[in-house]
Amino acid sequence: MGIKFFSVSGLLASLRRPARAAAGAERPRRPLRVVRVVDGSFAPARAGRMFMSGRMADVCAELDRLAALETAAG
Repeated sequence: MGIKFFSVSGLLASLRRPARAAAGAERPRRPLRVVRVVDGSFAPARAGRMFMSGRMADVCAELDRLAALETAAG
């Protein structure tokens, strides 16, 4: 015969946690974030840094798009 202990905080914690999504449900997508920090002391084409965050597929797609723009520009 086993004895199972329940605590009030344990029971309440299970009520506070959001229910897990169904196996077929898709999680909400986090947006791709692109931040460009521009340094005014350089030429505009070479000024600053760029930070990207998001899903790897989205970041790679954005890098491909930027590379295509650069190729098209000359």
